[in-house]
Formats: sequence, C-alpha cells, structure tokens
Amino acid sequence: MYKNVLKQYRFVLSGLALGCVPFYANAQITISGQLRPRAELRDGYGTLKPLNNKAAAFVSQRTRLTFNYKSSRLIFQTLLQDVRLWGQDASTITVADGSRLSVHEAWGELILSNKKDTSFKNSLVDYFAVKIGRQEVVYDDERLLGNLDWMQQGRRHDALVFKLLQHGWQADLGVAFNQNTDAVNYNGTYYTPANVPVTIKDSNGNLVNTPSGMIPLVGSNGNSAKNGTLTTLNPPGTNGLNQNYKALQYLYLAKMFNKTKISGLFLTDQFGKYALDSVKNTAGADVGYVYGYRFNQPGFNLRYTTGLYINPVFGDKNQWVLNAGYYYQGGHDKDGKKLNAYTFALSAMYNPGRISYTAGWDYLSGNDAFSTSKTNHRFDPLYGTPHKFWGLMDYFYAGSGSPAGGLSDPFVKVKYALPKLNTELAGHYFMLANDQRDINGAAVSKHLGTELDLTVGYKLNKFTTGTLGVSYMAATGSMEYAKNITPGTASLHPAWAYLQLNINPDFLIK
Repeated sequence: MYKNVLKQYRFVLSGLALGCVPFYANAQITISGQLRPRAELRDGYGTLKPLNNKAAAFVSQRTRLTFNYKSSRLIFQTLLQDVRLWGQDASTITVADGSRLSVHEAWGELILSNKKDTSFKNSLVDYFAVKIGRQEVVYDDERLLGNLDWMQQGRRHDALVFKLLQHGWQADLGVAFNQNTDAVNYNGTYYTPANVPVTIKDSNGNLVNTPSGMIPLVGSNGNSAKNGTLTTLNPPGTNGLNQNYKALQYLYLAKMFNKTKISGLFLTDQFGKYALDSVKNTAGADVGYVYGYRFNQPGFNLRYTTGLYINPVFGDKNQWVLNAGYYYQGGHDKDGKKLNAYTFALSAMYNPGRISYTAGWDYLSGNDAFSTSKTNHRFDPLYGTPHKFWGLMDYFYAGSGSPAGGLSDPFVKVKYALPKLNTELAGHYFMLANDQRDINGAAVSKHLGTELDLTVGYKLNKFTTGTLGVSYMAATGSMEYAKNITPGTASLHPAWAYLQLNINPDFLIK
C-alpha cells in the first residue's frame, strides 16, 4: 500500500501554572485507503478440474483503511479490512448476518533508543524498539515470512517483536502465542488451530453443531468419518498445511556488505498435540457420531527452520541481481513425526534497461513413496507468499496444498517495463522432487506440468493501477497423483484469468 506523509504538525503546550515551560513534539500522521476489486475466471485454478465441471467466474473485493501515527517515541498503526465476494451478502442484510469487518493490523512500536533523533539524550544503540500487536511479518523475498498480499485477506500475526539496528546490523527477535478463549476457569492452554464450520453432518448425515474444541473429520460423502479429512474454513496455517501454530519464536539477522545483503533466520514453531475423538449425536431413533481431532493433549510438537539468504547486486548500473537461499527444517512436524527436510533457491536477473531477464531454480524436498523411512522429508515454506514463487495458478504450497513428493521448479521470466506499462511472461517446468507411486505401484513420471503466466499492468494515475493476468498449464497425468485425484478423471489443461483494479488514495488532514 502506498503511503504518503500528509502533514507535519507541532503541538505547543504552554504551561500557565506551576511555572511549566512550553513542550514541543513533532509527529506525522498518514491516513490511506485501498479498494481492490478482482474479477477471476477459474477453469482449473489451484487444482485440476474434474472433466464434467464448468468454469467459474466471480468478483472479490478488498477494502482497507490505514491510520498511521509516527513520532520520535512511538509508531502506531491500525488497518481495518473488509473482504467479500460481490453478491455474497443479500442486498439487504440484518444484524443476524454478523460483522463483515476485521482488523488486519493493530500495532504500536515503542522506540526506546534512536541515535539519529536528538531528542534522545542517551542512546546506547543506533535504534531499538519494541513492536507489539497484530502485524505483518515480512523479511527478504517473502519466501518464508511474508504478508501474502495476493490473497485478499492477506496474512498477519499477533506477535511481539524486538527490533535492533547497530552498526549496519539488523536483529529482530519475535515471539507469538495463540489461544482461543479467555473464559473463566478455562482448563489449560489447549488451542484449536483452525477456523471450523459452525455445523457439520454426523456419520449418518444429520446436521449438528460442531463440538467445541474439535476439528471435525469428513469423508468423501460429506458425513463425518474416522478416516476423513479435516474440515476447516480458510485454513490459517502454514503454506502447505492446514494447522496454525500454538506458539512461534524467531531470530532474524541481516547486514549489507557493500551491495550484497546477507541474512539468517532461525525460527521455531510449536503445534498442539491432538487425539482422535468422537461425540455421540442422537436424532430421534437415529444415533450417529461426529469424529474429529481434539486438541486437548499435554505437550506440543516443535519444529525448527534455519538457513541463510544472500542477495548480491553487480555491475556499474546494478544490472545483475542474484538471489540464493538454503533452509533446513528439523524437529517434529505438526503430527509429531520426525522431520528432516530442506529447500534451496537460486536465481539470476539481468536488467540492462527496459527489458529484464530472470532464470532460476527452486527445490523443496519431499517424501519418497518407495522409501521405508518413517521420517518426514516434506519441506513446508512456513508463512511466506507462495503466489510469488511457484506459479500464479497456486498449485503448490498455497491453500490447495503441497505435493507429498516435494517440488523441483526451474523457471524463466522476461519483463518489459515502461513508466506506466509493464508486462511479464513467466514459464515454470514443474517436477516432483521424489518418486511417487501410481495405482499399480510403479513410479510415475516426475514431470507434473508446464505453466505459462502472462501479466500486464498499467498505471492509470498516481493512485490507480490495473492488472490483467492470463495463465495456462499443460499438466501431465502425474499431476493427478500429486493432487490426490483419481487418474483419468480431470482435465489436464487448466486455465485462469483475472482483471484487477488497485486504488490506493491518500487522505489529507487539514
């Protein structure tokens, strides 16, 4: 979101009693907005479309209002957000429909030391602050920690972050702790890590309220089943998983060496343990059950992720840009299984002028279907922005899940940029990182498909940009296995298109 300093103003408080002297304080206030409607035509977006299904069209919209206050001792920001589909609500709604507004950000940054500010008489370090509240957590290229801005709802965390700058070094220490309720006499700190539906069908198809503290399991027929899949609403968890963390801690270090940025990340997140549970439901003479995961077990499963990122820039005109990163994941996954996974990424961009060229390779480890190992080798890219990396159709590590066999993604991009117009064509050659079995037990081809993404953006004025995107994938039969689809039942030529308008006004205060 573009932000503009609207006005600097000076408060003068004149002491008229007790010999008070005038006090002066400078502050900046910014109030900005965003209206982002997006029309989409989906004909296989996110996953392969069943052969008999038709394309879907809709318009979604995000509306935001951001208030930002900045002084020498405090930065304060609140971001109100409304996300909806056109027509999702009736033209006239009642109070029974509930609130449609949410708070995307609400944080304050208490500045405790700042050598650049002469109002601080003694500053032990260049800059030190504590940022607390609901906030976006964004670092480096957003591969592991990002705001997921493409999604209309975005991504944020309720967290506490200590921020230190000293002699060119940046060190951020962040912590978060999640809970469902502040009820009196609540038993322990157990956390149900997902948004669950209000009602669910029991094993016999009778509609019943979802049991408190349970994420229900649902079978292929829509009824609750012991061996079903978790039923959640807009899974809030990691990119490739469906479970939010109970607690999170991270340390981020970074420094610029001439024109090269080097950073390191060490992050741990803990997931609540669960047990399979059932709740009896009696509907007349009919007795059914609701099966699900009950997160009421002591202890937690701890996962850690650590690695390095390097971003050197070369050339007299900075025409060469390299990006490289390697991250390892260990500990235990959300289900308590031992974890041993990794990812690496390497790309190079050449930008001699209006046209830039990028080539790279992303690799995320996965599980080998022919291995007898009980260790999970499936890397999960944490809380980043997957739409930015693994194809605009969001087949991998987004809300549609991640392939059990991991992903190998060599890609190329060509971008042409003018002051008001830019266009980019990207190509991805998706492959499994590890072998997977077909229905006969033989290995499937590792080639999943080839995706082409074309985007065109035009700046209408200083606060309005329009974007058109068209994507096509030539998928293989292996994609059906990667998406857990019965072979031969899906179209292997998915397509997707969107038209988006992004309006970002700044509102002046006089």
